[in-house]
Amino acid sequence: MTTPLTPTALGADQARARRHELTVIDVRTPGEYASGHLPGALNIPLDQIRRALPEIRHAADRGDVLVVCASGARSENACKLMTEQGIPAAHLVGGTSAWAAEGHDLHHPAACETRARWSMERQVRFTAGAAVLLGLLLGLLVHPAFQILSAGVAGGLVFSALTDTCGMAAMLGRLPHNRPRPADLAATLATLRRG
Repeated sequence: MTTPLTPTALGADQARARRHELTVIDVRTPGEYASGHLPGALNIPLDQIRRALPEIRHAADRGDVLVVCASGARSENACKLMTEQGIPAAHLVGGTSAWAAEGHDLHHPAACETRARWSMERQVRFTAGAAVLLGLLLGLLVHPAFQILSAGVAGGLVFSALTDTCGMAAMLGRLPHNRPRPADLAATLATLRRG
């Protein structure tokens, strides 16, 4: 009987020391990925991981797979999914934030330098803050019932923290600037198949 796989975790310094032997998969949105990623990382957004499992399995047969996101939460979820499917994977503790905090360079694609991109976390903070302020202002200026909007956002943030999920991030991820382009994903999957 085989023992089920469990995801492992690597710190930023460990990952940097092994970077040449790892296949690095960044599960953030294309916009987040373009704002700065680990050198050599391939972008497969979290909502496309299931589709990419055969190619990821192929890459894992050749060597270790490291999954990365902004803070480590999404990459840990992706690792759990992969190990449940029999694909050994590790995630980067603290994500690209920890990588950059350790002083390691992030790659910024030349095509994206002219257009600033916000991380999903920053987009969520901005949207939540704007919705709370809007609810409070409308509650003061129009009708107190508009304060329900602020209460709803606050409740959503508490739920998000308790469940380690984020509905607002899922909704924002559907915006055109955050959606993956099929051609980019196809090229990434082809890269994983080639090795």
